[in-house]
Amino acid sequence: MAKKGNRIQVIMECTEHKATGQPGTSRYITTKNRKNTTERLELKKYNPILKKMTIHKEIK
Repeated sequence: MAKKGNRIQVIMECTEHKATGQPGTSRYITTKNRKNTTERLELKKYNPILKKMTIHKEIK
């Protein structure tokens, strides 16, 4: 049976890494409650390629 509820999985992608044009991507998978958080998420996460904390935005 499928899970019922408002929690959905979202993919977070680094915005700074995309702008540099370097190969590879920094992505994280997390969950959010779509009822409480209707807009796209924006979190500070660690980017292992740039080796620093950067802003990751929800994609898709």
